[in-house]
Amino acid sequence: MPALGREVVMSKRGVQRMVLWFRNDLRLHDNVIVDKARRSVASGECKEVLPLYCFDPRMFESSEYGSQNKTGVHRTKFLMESVSDLRQRLRDLGSDLLVAHERPEVVIGELVDANSGTAVLAQKEVTSEETLVEANVEKAILSRNDASSLELIHGATLYNRQDLPFRLSDLSNVFTPFRNKVESRCEVRGLFPEPEKGDLPLGQAASLPAVQKLRGDIPSFESILPGMQIPLFDQRAALDFSGGETAARRRLKYYLWESDLLATYFETRNGMVGGDYSTKFSPWLAHGNLSPRLIYHEIKNYESKRVANKSTYWVIFELIWRDFFRFFCEKHGNKVFLPGGTAGRRPDWRNDKEALRRWKKGSTGMPLVDANMREMAATGFMSNRGRQNVASFLALDLKLDWRLGADHFESLLLDYDVCSNWGNWVAAAGMTGGRINRFNIAKQSKDYDADGTYLRLWLPELSKVPTKYIHKPWEMPRSVQEASECIIGEDYPFPVYKPPVWDKNNRQSNGKKKPYRGYYEKSKGGRNNKKSNYDLYG
Repeated sequence: MPALGREVVMSKRGVQRMVLWFRNDLRLHDNVIVDKARRSVASGECKEVLPLYCFDPRMFESSEYGSQNKTGVHRTKFLMESVSDLRQRLRDLGSDLLVAHERPEVVIGELVDANSGTAVLAQKEVTSEETLVEANVEKAILSRNDASSLELIHGATLYNRQDLPFRLSDLSNVFTPFRNKVESRCEVRGLFPEPEKGDLPLGQAASLPAVQKLRGDIPSFESILPGMQIPLFDQRAALDFSGGETAARRRLKYYLWESDLLATYFETRNGMVGGDYSTKFSPWLAHGNLSPRLIYHEIKNYESKRVANKSTYWVIFELIWRDFFRFFCEKHGNKVFLPGGTAGRRPDWRNDKEALRRWKKGSTGMPLVDANMREMAATGFMSNRGRQNVASFLALDLKLDWRLGADHFESLLLDYDVCSNWGNWVAAAGMTGGRINRFNIAKQSKDYDADGTYLRLWLPELSKVPTKYIHKPWEMPRSVQEASECIIGEDYPFPVYKPPVWDKNNRQSNGKKKPYRGYYEKSKGGRNNKKSNYDLYG
């Protein structure tokens, strides 16, 4: 039996058929499984290539933490667009994408040739639910034909896993040592060539009934999420996201070459309104519509032809953060999902269903939290700055189990990927053993939305509140509330919780403002040196 999770070298006699099981790698450019199939066909080893995507029903079930759907309406729409775009791009090459609404282990077993070897190629995933599916698929393949194999290849990161200058078990639990090592001792590999017309032939397999039934219409939104409707575009949204490799490459071209926004990314990345303050690459990265290596090489090309500065580097820096969380999750396994995180702490989380409900609905009485939560619910997107604040508020101020927040994000976000989401949340909750980074929400609001533009955009009940009070509306005198048509406790809620330290830490003893973004707590035995936060989402 092939070793699950390692690339398996094909035998010299080759295989008649290859199944390309697309997962979170919905693209043709710089795709390791696509390139391996292309080379196998070119060498004469393989005659039939069957690209496949499965809408796994388990992805859309309710979660153990209470979310109605693990994959909600916004990401389902984006995913369907991504699959549709990939199918069209394959058809343009004379191939096709087989699409099923079924568990992969059921579908792939039916595509394995019972009489000759079939190689099933897929991108390796690293977390428990995904690796369980891989094990089920391998069992289905071998039960059909023990001469067949599942070949799992790492292909989601900027730096190739095989090029890491240390064993995975030696990966630092802190980002900076990881970054220093990979930047000084690793090189980003070149891109795999894109397939051309005829490179991925369906061959005689195209006539098989099991293949023909998967070449029909893509499953409907209603069949995937029964009782749910495709979400309409909200005019307040940061961007009108559309799934697929075509849209992803269009955004990359726009952000770098057409607008030169890359050159000012570092200065604008903490914005919260509009489409241009940050790259917005994250939904396409999460679905594999866009290769991190393509972004890297395009930036290097931009640097050679336009400008190289802190902004151009900082986007690469964010891609390295993305790598870190993937390797971090692979190293720690299920510890990432435990209440005490990878540090094995024993936190005493509160059980306050009303506070959780208000956090999810954007009715905490904390404008910055509420605006961000409403934006995510309406659009599936939230800025990096927002994510840090709402996570800090849930876990460190309300002291609710951080996994409830991670689960809610998993359901709603367009750009959800398991490692970035759960890795960021376990870190935000202070469950990785590093410094606990606790934010002063009111001060963050003043620092990054000084005139209240973002708050008024998503909290119409505060639209007439003077800027002086927009960040702390509970401090409005009654007369100002009446003039603003916003009575606290009626039109907008009282704060569900307001840490007294927010007021104390806003000023030093001499009355001057402190020059920091929030306030921080040391973990035991650790230093509280500042570090950058993961900004790729924003």
